[in-house]
Amino acid sequence: MSAAGSADAVLETSPDAEPTRATSRAAPGAEADDSSAGSTARRLADPLTEQERQILDLERQWWKYAGAKDQAISDRLGISAVAYHQVLNRLIDAEAAQAHDPMLVKRLRRQRDARQRGRASRR
Repeated sequence: MSAAGSADAVLETSPDAEPTRATSRAAPGAEADDSSAGSTARRLADPLTEQERQILDLERQWWKYAGAKDQAISDRLGISAVAYHQVLNRLIDAEAAQAHDPMLVKRLRRQRDARQRGRASRR
């Protein structure tokens, strides 16, 4: 693939990127490493995204009726319940989530660990 072709791919995958960023790189392979390091640095500077904060807020609530939580996930976040729980599972292992709401994260970790122990004992 030519350098111009890879620049087009960068612009397609990141429409908010500045045009000079796409043309000023040294090598196509080097940018992938730089962008992942950059996203890690941004992640450390901004510990929780708005979506992650909303997920923790939803988990803090108590749900009275079956299906109410799934509906709220869809309405408020615009993602499926499966995707929500996948993000939540990764999120409760994050130190930033622990710092944001320690009691909630500890409760969620305990619940997850109890479910895992229950599944393991049935095997």
